[in-house]
Amino acid sequence: MLENKPSQSIMTELLGQSLYYVWQALCSAIDEKYDMEQLWNTGGKKWTYEYKYRRGGKTLCSLYAKRNCVGFMIIFGKDERVKFEAIRDTLSNAVCRKYDEAQTYHDGKWVMFEPTDTTEFDDYMKLLAIKRKTNRK
Repeated sequence: MLENKPSQSIMTELLGQSLYYVWQALCSAIDEKYDMEQLWNTGGKKWTYEYKYRRGGKTLCSLYAKRNCVGFMIIFGKDERVKFEAIRDTLSNAVCRKYDEAQTYHDGKWVMFEPTDTTEFDDYMKLLAIKRKTNRK
């Protein structure tokens, strides 16, 4: 757990201005629909930072930051994968391809997106709705 979250200037320097905008826009989109705990962590071997949305011990999704790259991960359990298939036709080819290419582990399918703009955000919100109903009015 990080003691203090990285400042706006640290994040801007790490990601670059355009990706920092994407990061902020994605956080805003999630915050608008979900009231969750937000936890900052170091990003392990591959990433500089991890920013996790959780509630009741369950993770909704995680955002990752490293130099000039934003990561957005959703882990789909068995039941959630069935729900994914049910809405597959409503999602973009790029999102479906990422899903299909993702590794499946014993605890679920780990899908990592690396958004460079906001074009897939509507799809991301549909994917998050599979994990959990929105809890903000």
